[in-house]
Amino acid sequence: MATWRPGPEDLRRVFAEQNPWHRTGTVPDVLARPTERPLARGLADRIGDSTAPRRFELVLGPRRVGKTTTMYQAARRLLDSGIPPERLWWLRMDHPLLLRESLGDLVRQVCDASGGRAEQPSVVLLDELVYARDWDLWLKTFYDDQWPVQVVATSSATAVLRDRRQESGVGRWSEQFLLPYLFTEYLDLVGSAIPCDVGGTLAETVRKLPPRLPEPEVLAARRHRFLLLGGFPELLAQELAGEQFDDESRTLLSQQILRSDAVERAIYKDLPQSFGIDNPMLLERLLYVLAGQIGGVLSPTSIGRDLDGMSQPTLDRYTSYLEKTFMIFRLSNYGGSETQVQRRGRKLYFLDGAVRNAALQRGLAPLHDPVETGALLENLAAATLHTLALHSGIRLYYWRDRTVEVDLVFDHPTEPMAFEIASSPRHPTTGLRALAERFPRFAGRCYLVAPEAPFLHPHATSSGVGNLPLDQFLLAVGRQAEAAMIRNLWSPR
Repeated sequence: MATWRPGPEDLRRVFAEQNPWHRTGTVPDVLARPTERPLARGLADRIGDSTAPRRFELVLGPRRVGKTTTMYQAARRLLDSGIPPERLWWLRMDHPLLLRESLGDLVRQVCDASGGRAEQPSVVLLDELVYARDWDLWLKTFYDDQWPVQVVATSSATAVLRDRRQESGVGRWSEQFLLPYLFTEYLDLVGSAIPCDVGGTLAETVRKLPPRLPEPEVLAARRHRFLLLGGFPELLAQELAGEQFDDESRTLLSQQILRSDAVERAIYKDLPQSFGIDNPMLLERLLYVLAGQIGGVLSPTSIGRDLDGMSQPTLDRYTSYLEKTFMIFRLSNYGGSETQVQRRGRKLYFLDGAVRNAALQRGLAPLHDPVETGALLENLAAATLHTLALHSGIRLYYWRDRTVEVDLVFDHPTEPMAFEIASSPRHPTTGLRALAERFPRFAGRCYLVAPEAPFLHPHATSSGVGNLPLDQFLLAVGRQAEAAMIRNLWSPR
C-alpha cells in the first residue's frame, strides 16, 4: 500500500489555518495575549532592524513559560510596525501534516508564496523546531546559501546544545532563553513593581540597593504566593484576573496543571522526540527521586540503588536530558579555575520549585512543613541566580571543602559574589568566611541571605560577611537578569 502524503491543497489549508493574519491583517488576541514579556519586544525590534547583523533566533525554555505566546506577540509587533502580512509566516512543526515534509521544502514554498528577496526576506516563525527532521542542517543551508528568509524558532529542549548542532549554529543563530517568571516580573505583573538601579554588575546593583523595601509584609505575602504558584504565565494570569483562591486551592491547582503540562508532556513527548528515549517511565522515576533531593549534593550510588541498579552512564545521560529540557539544573563544586572545578558531587535544583512539587505530588506539604518551605526558598534564590547566569554567560557554582559549604558562588570575572541562603539571619557564616580566606577575590563580596536579615554590607561587619534580606536579593538579581537578557539579544554570544 502506498504511503499517503499531503498534497498541495492540504498544505495550503494548514498554512491558512496557522496564519490568520494573511486574511485579517492582525494576530488574534487569543494567540497574542496583551501582557507581554520583554523578549517579545526585543525579538520584534531585532527582526525589524535592517541594520542588525543577520542571525536567526532560537527561543529556548521549558514548557508552559509562554514561548509560543511570545512569538505571536512578536508577530503582532511586526505587523503593527508595517511589515506586510504576506511576508510573515507561522509553521507549527509538530503538526501531523508538516511532520511529513522536509523543512527545506516548506520554507521554499513560503519564500515562493511571499515573494521573499534579499532586501525584504520572508519572516518564518517555527514553533517546536526540533520536530523538523535535520532542522540544524536546514538552518545552516538557509544561512550559508543566503535564502531570502529570517527565522525565529522555539524549542522546549536544548537539543541545539548537542555537538553537531552547536557546530552548525556558530555565527548563524543565537539562543534566547525564556524561563519562568522572575519574582520581579511577577511584581510587575500584579502592579507591585519595585524600581531598582541596575549597575554593570550584580555586585554594583547590590551596593545601590535601598536599605528597606516598601511594605515588607505585603512583599513577603507576594513572595509566598509566588512560591506556591511558580512562575508560569497561565497560573499567574489567574492572579492577574483577580480569581480568588486560598493557599490550599492555589497549591493544588498549580501541581495539577504543572504535573500534566510541564512534567508528563516533557517526559513522554519532548524528550523522546529530541533524544530518542525508549523508556520514559524510568526517566519519570528518576525525576521523582531527584525531586526529593532538592538543594542536596547528588549521590549516584544512592540514586542508582533507588532505581533498581541504574548504571552510572545511564544516570548521567538521563539527568542531562532533564537538564536540557529545563526541568532541573546542576551546580559543580567551585575550584578557583576551570581546570579545578569538580564535576562529581553536583548540587541539584529545579528551574522552578513548583515543578518539583508537581513531580513529587506533594499536595499541601509545602504549606505546613518548615523544612519544605526552607528548601523551596533556597531553590527560588538559586533559580533566580541561575537565570542571571544563563542570560549573562557567567558560571554559577556551589563550594564545599570537607565540613564547610557555600550555597551559591557567582563567578563574575571581576566582581564575583557568594551567597549562603538561610531561613534565619542567625545562620552560621563559617562557609562564607572560609571561602573568602581560601579565595581572596571573594573578600568583601560574601552575603548571608535570609528573609528577616537586616541589610548590612560586608564592610560594615566584623566578619566581613554581609547580610542581605531575601527580597532585596531577589530584586537585585531579578532586575540584573532582565537587563542581561535584553543586552544578550542585541549582543548575542
